[in-house]
Amino acid sequence: MTNRTRVRHWIVSGCIAVSCVSGCRPTERFRAWRDSSEVSYFQNFVTQIEYPDVNVPISPTAAKSPMPLSVENPAELPSYELTLQEAIRESLQSSDVLRSLGGQVVTAPTGQAAKFDVALTDLNPQIGTQAALAAFDAQVTSQLFWAKNDRPQNNNFALIFPLAFNQTTGNYINQIQKRTATGAQFALRTNVLYDNNNNPTRIFRTDFTGFLEAEYRQPLMAGSGTTYNRIAGPTTVPGQYNGVLITRINTDISLADFEAGVLRLINDVEGAYWELYFTYRALDTVVNGRDAALKTWQVVNDKKRVGLKGGDLGPESEARANYYLFVGQVNDALAGQSGLYAAEQRLRYVMGLPPTDGRLIKPSDQPLQAEVSFDWQASLNDALTRRVEIRRQEWTIKRRELELIASRLNKRPRLDALTQYRWRGLGDHLVGGRNPNNQFESLAQNFTEGNFQEWQAGFDWNYAVGLRQASAAVRHAQLNLAKDMTVLQEQQLRISHDLSNASRQISRSYVQMQANFNRKMADLDYLETKENLLKVGFGENPIFFVGQAQQRLAISENNFSRSLVDYNLAVRDFHREKGSLLAYNQVNLSEDALDSATIQAAYQRGRHFTPRDNPEEVTVRNRVSQGPMNPSSVGLPIATESVPTELVDPIQTP
Repeated sequence: MTNRTRVRHWIVSGCIAVSCVSGCRPTERFRAWRDSSEVSYFQNFVTQIEYPDVNVPISPTAAKSPMPLSVENPAELPSYELTLQEAIRESLQSSDVLRSLGGQVVTAPTGQAAKFDVALTDLNPQIGTQAALAAFDAQVTSQLFWAKNDRPQNNNFALIFPLAFNQTTGNYINQIQKRTATGAQFALRTNVLYDNNNNPTRIFRTDFTGFLEAEYRQPLMAGSGTTYNRIAGPTTVPGQYNGVLITRINTDISLADFEAGVLRLINDVEGAYWELYFTYRALDTVVNGRDAALKTWQVVNDKKRVGLKGGDLGPESEARANYYLFVGQVNDALAGQSGLYAAEQRLRYVMGLPPTDGRLIKPSDQPLQAEVSFDWQASLNDALTRRVEIRRQEWTIKRRELELIASRLNKRPRLDALTQYRWRGLGDHLVGGRNPNNQFESLAQNFTEGNFQEWQAGFDWNYAVGLRQASAAVRHAQLNLAKDMTVLQEQQLRISHDLSNASRQISRSYVQMQANFNRKMADLDYLETKENLLKVGFGENPIFFVGQAQQRLAISENNFSRSLVDYNLAVRDFHREKGSLLAYNQVNLSEDALDSATIQAAYQRGRHFTPRDNPEEVTVRNRVSQGPMNPSSVGLPIATESVPTELVDPIQTP
């Protein structure tokens, strides 16, 4: 057996012995979380719930809220008389975030509308108007580099050429580049190179070389023209549209979203105001019923005490039960989910007030009772043309039209005309005095003498065979435009249905208000007759009929108040569907006045783009907007002067 074979046997025997000593132990599976005391840093620290270290103050309006009202007597609280206009004004002044009663500002804060949204859209550094304008700003580029080279050389001319090449270099590059609205690019660049080496063939051991170059590139097909560049910006990528016109339309769409948020806020404020009015009337109704039931109970007790007919246990218990029925209704009308304090708190929220401040808001405006008539055709035309949702969709359609124009213009080959002109120079120094006997005294002298000039002119052609991507972009833009046109037609159909329903609700609630008022007057007469029977003790069980009459009167009074509020809310809904809610509530939207710096910048920009010889030559291309639009200028309805006598409500506003 050879030595090599013996060594191999010893190695195999050793491996078998180690395996036997260690045993047949299966490999443990890898587990991300080990059940041991030595857990990982990730498990201990990274995944634990922590509180963010941010310096955010707590809102004083929310932090200083006193104990909420529950079953306190509202007559003992100081009142805060409030008109609807004051409520709307207060809510608009305090609404940095456009509140909504049905919103989710706590659970979904990113989707909450705020007054900053328009500015955020306009100033978006990627897709905002300023970002689109920045693509045409002049770009300045500068580079300065130093280098040291030390390279051995393989040559047989040691007496002439050194064995190592030693060199110190410096390179300074400076360029300014500007893109215009026609797609052209202007560039002016300089390149200066400093060289200090030990090459014996050089005239100067150190020299400065460089050039001054001017370049002009003008697209002739794809990417050319102000129309394309104002829509798509300085890009020829199919499907990418981020020009000035597109970003400005995005800002207009954001303005429409802001207006829609204001409309929702005003709609909620008016709804909360009239709902609070209704809770006062509902509370007044059940309080009157409770007081009447208490008086009835006292009459029965008096009869029971003197032993008259109708004073036995049955009538007394029935009168007592009727009284406590009204007591429970008073508690619900005061502190229930739809009670007075809850309704008052909802109005406080949309107004931006704390939940309570020791005062109780009381609506001081009387609801409208006169019959309101609208011109249906004029209202329908306003709804189909002036609704903020319609105007927002029309802005979207305008954007799609511009995108289609740009996509068609982009379906062209790339052909650029390119010209360059260059001054070259060489000098022993960078700058210095002029030496007429040595044109290479300095680089600056060599530049200014202009003895070395170069130029280049030609065309740069780029063509994608088949234009597959550009053709797809055109078809995509066409489909987007067709879809948004279809959506607009569907919106118009839906608005016509909603306006019809709102008009129907006005008529229904007005007739219902008349019917409920007449029912209330009838129930009042019915209660009076039953109370007279109770006084004289006529009838088998007058207490039952008196209690029933009291409950019927409370229900009819509550229904009349409900129909009165519903009528006013129906008028509000009609204005909302018609697009005149801002005008109806005397709210006007306007932008802040421009500061002096902005006005001066606009003046200078206008001077730059206006021909000085003949200002009348200025033309406006591709008009996007039809001019300013005031959303509060929609006509108001006409209310009849006369008020039907049967609708005069004898109950005073609490």
